[in-house]
Amino acid sequence: MQLYDWLVLILTLTLIIGYGIWKSRGQKNMEGYVLGDRSLPWYHVMFSVITTQASAITFISAPGQAYTDGMRFVQFYFGMPLALIVVSAYFLPKFKRLNIFTAYQYLEQRFDVNTRALTASLFLIQRGMSAGLTIYAPALILSTLLGWNIYLTNLVMGGLVIIYTVAGGTKAVSYTQMQQEWR
Repeated sequence: MQLYDWLVLILTLTLIIGYGIWKSRGQKNMEGYVLGDRSLPWYHVMFSVITTQASAITFISAPGQAYTDGMRFVQFYFGMPLALIVVSAYFLPKFKRLNIFTAYQYLEQRFDVNTRALTASLFLIQRGMSAGLTIYAPALILSTLLGWNIYLTNLVMGGLVIIYTVAGGTKAVSYTQMQQEWR
């Protein structure tokens, strides 16, 4: 890569992360961190959920999967809006009425702390493996292009995501995903 390429890459990453952190400034409590002070517009939440499902690995793997297996996998993406409508119409009003932030809080209220701990643990394991693959696939390509060690590339990519997620919470993630969606 040439100097100009490096400058564009570093500037883009800095602006995206800085914008997310800047938009989420002023959070004072857990509700602000987890729920974005309930101030995010509906379309931010919608695009945030959609971009979570359509990661870089989707764009890397979808053409190959379509070539070898056909377009059957696309049905998942057609069903997702229907699932989001059900979640929005049924679950979110119930959570708001019960003043809870997560499905795990609901499970604890409905059943017990062991049920919450089990389901949260299973979810975290599954999401951890998914996040690992989501970071590893583009890191593999970047490490090849940049000539970096794959471990260094994973640390850089994962570290950048951790910075704006930990610093800004839900708002930072939503705003940075909106920026990335429109690029």
